Amino acid sequence: MSSPTILKLGGSVITDKDAPETVATNRLARLAADIAGADGPLVVVHGGGSFGHHHASEHGVSRTNGSRDAQAARDITNAMRTLNDAVVAALADAGVAAVPVHPFSMAARDADSDLTLPAGSVETMLGSGFVPVLHGDVVVHAGEGVTILSGDEIVVSLAESLGADRVGLCSAVPGVLDDDENVISTIEAFDDVAHVLGGSDSTDVTGGMAAKVRELLALDSPAYIFDADGVGPFLAGERPGTRIG
Repeated sequence: MSSPTILKLGGSVITDKDAPETVATNRLARLAADIAGADGPLVVVHGGGSFGHHHASEHGVSRTNGSRDAQAARDITNAMRTLNDAVVAALADAGVAAVPVHPFSMAARDADSDLTLPAGSVETMLGSGFVPVLHGDVVVHAGEGVTILSGDEIVVSLAESLGADRVGLCSAVPGVLDDDENVISTIEAFDDVAHVLGGSDSTDVTGGMAAKVRELLALDSPAYIFDADGVGPFLAGERPGTRIG
């Protein structure tokens, strides 16, 4: 099997992030049509948007603040599974061999916050011609109960485990923007752009653009941040948006 491409669909792109549990149905359908045109093995990861972030914020759960409340864990993961169902259904309607993969059932953090996300099942799915669709979720965290596992963390973990050929993050903006709102073509070091990076405008418990850039700079494979219009070009081998690393 050739090295896979990993595409992350931001929660702010596939949902109305300011309206709890609302899918951006038309936009998701257009993205699914673009994804259907991809060649080669592909993994899709999506964020939480108005589904997971809404519940995580209500329960005070983040990447650093945990909860031992089983109801909190159920509320967040069930919301994410609902969104995952919608994403998988949209992809299937477009002819993509999409199948769901739920990280809460397979991932864990140890007491040092190091993540373990076994990739064997995802690799086997790829070898069978499926397109695994994972999502941001809660994750059991030693000593903390559950914390948030962001889609960006999943992308990085899978890219390393699977030896991804290319990584793309579809966000609400056409790339990482400078002070004049222009797209920065390439970022090679976090300090070069730290002054222009901030959090998300909507409720986001995963760290916003700054966290995305930090995560992607850790990769060996090239990574790109772009908006919905960049998905088709990225999957066709082009270099839309901002290249990270």
